[in-house]
Amino acid sequence: MKSLFDQTELSGLTLKNRFIRPATYEGVADGHGHMTEALFQMYEDLAKGGVGTIITGATAVCELETLLPKQMGIFNDSFLDEYKKLTAMAHQYQANIIVQLVSPGFQKFLSAVPGKVIWVPSMLDEAGHNNVAAKAMTQEDIIVLQEAFAAAAFRAKAVGFDGVQIHAAHETLLSQFLTPYFNRRTDAYGGGIENRSRMIIETYQKIRAKVGPEYPVLIKINSEDFREQGLTFAECKYVCQKLAELGITAVEISGGGPSSRPNEGYARTIAKGQTPYFLKHTAEMKQLIRIPVIAVGGYRDIPAMMNFLNESNIDYFALCRPLICESDLINRWQSGNLEPAKCISCNGCHKIGASCVFKGNRKRRCSHHSFRDNSCISTDVGEFP
Repeated sequence: MKSLFDQTELSGLTLKNRFIRPATYEGVADGHGHMTEALFQMYEDLAKGGVGTIITGATAVCELETLLPKQMGIFNDSFLDEYKKLTAMAHQYQANIIVQLVSPGFQKFLSAVPGKVIWVPSMLDEAGHNNVAAKAMTQEDIIVLQEAFAAAAFRAKAVGFDGVQIHAAHETLLSQFLTPYFNRRTDAYGGGIENRSRMIIETYQKIRAKVGPEYPVLIKINSEDFREQGLTFAECKYVCQKLAELGITAVEISGGGPSSRPNEGYARTIAKGQTPYFLKHTAEMKQLIRIPVIAVGGYRDIPAMMNFLNESNIDYFALCRPLICESDLINRWQSGNLEPAKCISCNGCHKIGASCVFKGNRKRRCSHHSFRDNSCISTDVGEFP
């Protein structure tokens, strides 16, 4: 019988257990995307807490774009020294650390920034593009961005990150290229899923050419968009099969975004004992492709995860909100205290100034409160599975 504490191999990378901290937009880098002491301390708490692999927050690959507030960056060589320090720290605790690469694209809360662009697949007045400095990407822009992803991956490898993850979920730019509502292009990047996935396929190929055949390259992708004119699961399966054929290392199956139907996005409130919300999609994907598959969304207790591990053959389990609530949760479980995670999925960590409410209606500050004047993680655009 497989265990959640098995040591496994992922494209030559040793993982000390099957637990992953998925990418989470923390919003506490400095104004230019560089590490802060608070951000470094958060990652050290996670590494000390026992999780086998950490995926960083969404990290910008292109300086031309309007970035999310206080988003991490890796778009030039000024980031190299601080990320060498970050990766060395994680490895000190036998934790792997993978950087998530992202182009944020259009987000409704972003404002125009002089000299920066907000790229979109297609201009849509009904999506609010007319109210910001949005720009439909030309084929020249597409090449610039794809090369920025590749250059960022090369930097990541150089500074000791154990891999990169392409963020193609949650209505980021690559996610929008996949989505019929946002992508109404009539060129080679629009139309059927074969064309709508071209942006991601080419981006992956350029990254792979830059980092070599063995370096771990993962992707986070929506199972579905859970909205009208959204990506369907059948289309998601097409993309993942294609990427698996091309040699991608692993896929993380998420879903939804800011425009999803209520409580059908990536940060759902869940009741005790409720089935994790992307489990069916993830298990079905695992039957379809032979590469490792990462489950995310609503995993809270060891016995249930053990069942999913052995019944569905899902390879890894990603926990976000539970590790915001208890950064040492994995050490607690490994010590023999198998009580479920204290996180009750209240999304208190999703709002400025909210408290992290524990099981039994007890309250205390969550592990990230010290970042912003005793406030929780401060964003409405982060990822909180």
